[in-house]
Amino acid sequence: MKLKVLTGAVLLSFVLNSAYADTPLLMEGKSSIYQRVLTTPSCRLKAKSDDKDGKVVDAFSRFYVYADDGKTLKVGPDDTGKISGYLNKDCTIDWKMQTALMFTNPANRNRALIFKNKENLQNIVEAKDPKTLVDPMMKKVAAKENVDGVISVEPEHFVDYQKQFYLLPILDFEETMFDDGNYVRELKIASVTKQDGKKVNVSNEQNELKTFKAAVVFVIDSSISMQPYIDRTKETISAITKTIKEQKLSDSVHFGLVSFRSNTKATPGLEYTSKIYVKPGEATDEKQFKEKLNTLNQAKVSSKYFDEDSFAGINTALEQVDWSNYGGRYIVLITDAGGIKGSDKLSSTGLDARELKVEAAHKGVAVYAMHLLTDSGKRNGDHEKAQSQYKELTYNDTINKSLYYPVNAGDVKNFGKKIDELANNITNQVKLLAFGKDAVGAAPEVPADNENAQMQQDTVALGHAMQLAYLGSKLGTKTPDFLSGWIADRDLISHNQATSTPVVLLTKGELSSLKDVTSKILDSANQGILEPEDMFNQLRSVAVSMGRDPNSINKENTLKLGELGLLGEYLDDLPYKSKLQELDEDTWASMGPDEQNQTVEDLENKLRYYQQCNDDASRWVKLNKDEDASEAVYPIPLEVLP
Repeated sequence: MKLKVLTGAVLLSFVLNSAYADTPLLMEGKSSIYQRVLTTPSCRLKAKSDDKDGKVVDAFSRFYVYADDGKTLKVGPDDTGKISGYLNKDCTIDWKMQTALMFTNPANRNRALIFKNKENLQNIVEAKDPKTLVDPMMKKVAAKENVDGVISVEPEHFVDYQKQFYLLPILDFEETMFDDGNYVRELKIASVTKQDGKKVNVSNEQNELKTFKAAVVFVIDSSISMQPYIDRTKETISAITKTIKEQKLSDSVHFGLVSFRSNTKATPGLEYTSKIYVKPGEATDEKQFKEKLNTLNQAKVSSKYFDEDSFAGINTALEQVDWSNYGGRYIVLITDAGGIKGSDKLSSTGLDARELKVEAAHKGVAVYAMHLLTDSGKRNGDHEKAQSQYKELTYNDTINKSLYYPVNAGDVKNFGKKIDELANNITNQVKLLAFGKDAVGAAPEVPADNENAQMQQDTVALGHAMQLAYLGSKLGTKTPDFLSGWIADRDLISHNQATSTPVVLLTKGELSSLKDVTSKILDSANQGILEPEDMFNQLRSVAVSMGRDPNSINKENTLKLGELGLLGEYLDDLPYKSKLQELDEDTWASMGPDEQNQTVEDLENKLRYYQQCNDDASRWVKLNKDEDASEAVYPIPLEVLP
């Protein structure tokens, strides 16, 4: 009898252990997020926990933890119950937040330093004059000398994660403030890459830059009243194409053109909303361009609104042009009207300036706006709103400013000078590179009173950034080898310049959940415009349907939306501040109609952007080659989270 009891106990223990083995361990304090670790180069995946050795695994592979005995981890590639084997715990890194850091382009700013300890970084952040501390460090970095307290430095050339995905997981963070009042995130990161030992020298760089190509795509409004600007743009393309051919640069500088109008369902006579007339590389001489652009003329009928669907034109240029062959990537928007908002029923994309700015940055494209301040725009009270839209659309993080250039009174002659100069500046840079010269600073000096001087300076700065990105791609620039340290996400001297962008790596399931919840919040917000109380009552019901305890969701008007637990635990600890999470019923009720409507429009735009991310198969990345496809992740910038 005693034997039977023991056997039953053993059997029960086996059954329980088998059941729990199918589910990874939960993170402490979480009810839906499993423990995850990243491997370091010393990790070996063992078949049994007490094996002395095992097979090599790729550094920074992500594993889910199924059991932890203090020394060894039982791990699997995903949360489906599949077991890969065992890892020594001391070779792994806990990854509590599935967040990572992506470097911005280092052109026109100081390279980021990675400090051994948080205190080393904090001393600089708190300094009255950080420049006196940082300048000597940067001089030593340039001379390839060791710097006390610094364990590594950002690569000299830009690393394009789309071509060479790298993982800089964020392990911890703190938001603090420089002495001058600018905010900064201090981030603890880890890094590892495979180094191939390829030696890079000036000769290598010059040879690679000789193959640098640039594409300029004009995105032009072709509604009624735009014919003079259409003709002048054609003239610019014709003239610059002739010059390029004479200088034997036809293979190096390509032009394209996209035209846009407005919604054809509302006004069928417009013929199209956006249309590509020529892609970069399809026409390389004056005759070919004339044939391609022969039918480009202004519309024969008026659109329903004064605003046109300029965002459709930008989206077409971003999505239907193959930018991968070009180091220099430019879009030039030409219009006298604002863009139809993404939330408007006549919008063909459902996207606004913010989402398109993020998409342009993702593709490495600089967007310029030539805003024609015509009398008709003034009569329609459109200038100020359009300026706000296009400044946001064209904001370039690399040079830390908007590439927005107004043309007073819509003067055709003035406009012509601007696009001529822009096209010539870009072509001149590529010409210098073709002869093995660095184009940075090589443009002819422009008198200070020349109104196009700023545009030329911006284009030179952008050209330098694009060269660094191109070199990084061609020379295989990698992030530093394995390390763990602290980095600031802002330039330690020029505090308004970002050195890096934190992203959250969402799985397909998490992105789908984010879409669904954002949609529910949007529905409730639309209802709440009429009755604020209805919005939060509806959201409480949604929270209960998702498993929240009704007693924990009280009726107080100060209960924040984030406290309802709608947006998922994976957003709780991220290094960003969510306006939506902080919203409560009293605050919503105190908002004016315009602010409430803007909140709704922002949610609508984010929802459409999530759908676009979900549909783009090329951007999903596996962090473990053996994991289920559903565990692939997508890097979502924090700025487009709710």
